[in-house]
Amino acid sequence: MATPYVLYYAPDNASLIVRLALEELNVDYRSVLIDRRINAHLSDAYRKLNPAARIPTLETPDGPISETAAILLWLADRHGHLLPSINHKLRGAALNWLFFISNTIHAEMTILFYSDRYAPNSAIPALRKALKKRLNLHLEILEKQASPRLSSWLGGEIPSALDLYIAAIIRWLQIYPTPDGIGLNLTKIPRLRDICYRLESRPSVLAFCKAENIKQQPFTQPELPFTT
Repeated sequence: MATPYVLYYAPDNASLIVRLALEELNVDYRSVLIDRRINAHLSDAYRKLNPAARIPTLETPDGPISETAAILLWLADRHGHLLPSINHKLRGAALNWLFFISNTIHAEMTILFYSDRYAPNSAIPALRKALKKRLNLHLEILEKQASPRLSSWLGGEIPSALDLYIAAIIRWLQIYPTPDGIGLNLTKIPRLRDICYRLESRPSVLAFCKAENIKQQPFTQPELPFTT
């Protein structure tokens, strides 16, 4: 039987969130490296799968899907796990915060990391200062949502798509911003920190670390990927 999914990934890119989801769902998949060092994501072959030339892309029996939140939502609906079902009373709330992570936190983090793409050099220091403040505020907002009302879907015993996504964000905000970081202090976001701690003991995270050459405890004690 053919493997139903193919994950096109780059190490420590947003594809790691999809890898974690596939591992949590315990479904068969294979992964294909898209080497950004040689701009493989800009190749004609990859653009046929993902015209935006972004990572990740997931090939499915229904065709390729890109954009991390879209992939997570599709997988959750297809397999009945990771997000509330369509008629669940917390469906709307869970989707609200999934897209808050995707469209607000992740999007603004990307601008912080690649500020030169969005502003002239003279404006970059001010832009980064504003983004660091905003990102810390966004995390504070999400910290308050990791409460009993959403406990099944944000910080619950069984990981959700929200947990997987925010753990990756927290990882990146500790190791990839400008040299002085954003001043992220995990003790100020204890509920989100605990999500990261719990995930680090999951087989899905161990599989991710092995596949992408990442040191264990990738969210609470993150380091850059090992070089080979």
